[in-house]
Amino acid sequence: MEEASLVKSLSEIKQVLSDFLSKAPELKDFIHYVEEAESTRALDKKTKELVSLGIAIAIRCEPCIQWHLYEAYKAGATIEEVYDVIKVAVCMGGGPALMYSLKAYEYAKQLYK
Repeated sequence: MEEASLVKSLSEIKQVLSDFLSKAPELKDFIHYVEEAESTRALDKKTKELVSLGIAIAIRCEPCIQWHLYEAYKAGATIEEVYDVIKVAVCMGGGPALMYSLKAYEYAKQLYK
């Protein structure tokens, strides 16, 4: 997925999320927690996004893969770092994670052209 396509997909996800949050305001506390947990403290943004990418692969969340791959890319992650994360995610998630790692691999190949 090329950067423009990835940005468009993420924009659509964010719009639907925003719409849903307006209908389910009780989830705003969770969103605040996510923002706090992902903020820079002991770990830098790139590291946190790479960790999140690995988890997204292992739990088989395609929108999460797109989101955290792009955020890691923007934070300066190299494609080699992304590949290492993909390999560790497969170790932790087994066969299903291997299949979702292919999605991350394809997205990364396009993004890092």
